[in-house]
Amino acid sequence: MTRSTFSRSLHDLGLSAWFGGTLANAVSLNPAASAAQSPADTGAVANAGWDRWTPVNAAAIGAHLVGSLGQIKGNTGRIKGQQGVASMALAKTGLTVAALGVTAYSRVLGRKVAEQSRVPAQSGTMPASSTPPEVAAAQSQLRLLQWAVPALTGALVVISAFAGEQERASEVHKGILGRAIG
Repeated sequence: MTRSTFSRSLHDLGLSAWFGGTLANAVSLNPAASAAQSPADTGAVANAGWDRWTPVNAAAIGAHLVGSLGQIKGNTGRIKGQQGVASMALAKTGLTVAALGVTAYSRVLGRKVAEQSRVPAQSGTMPASSTPPEVAAAQSQLRLLQWAVPALTGALVVISAFAGEQERASEVHKGILGRAIG
């Protein structure tokens, strides 16, 4: 396996897990927690699920970042010489930074919620009337952010597909010619 293939694989595998896991948790774990026996159990179930996902998510993000850096290193010539590649790489970097920021902030909020392991809740992101105010505020923010991470990482999947198209020999030649002509 070449270094380029290895970097692409790490990038894609990490991004896929980051996107898919957060989407699955937003779609299924958070709402499913409401099926627990009591409101206090609802919070405990959601916290347990997210706590199990966190190390996997961290590994996925790490793999994505290592793969991304490998791709940048391997494509330095194309970034400098092929028209459109630098702007695509900049867009991917911006989306990655945004996704990292939202993920990190979500984790901070999630820890706030998880500090009280048996906090009453209607679902993983819906407070109950008896939820402490600081936890309820964190849950309300998480209700929005649970969709922001899959949206940002989904956009990264789309841009990565576009970037893959830019690597076709015909596109490389067109891009280099376009850059040379101006």
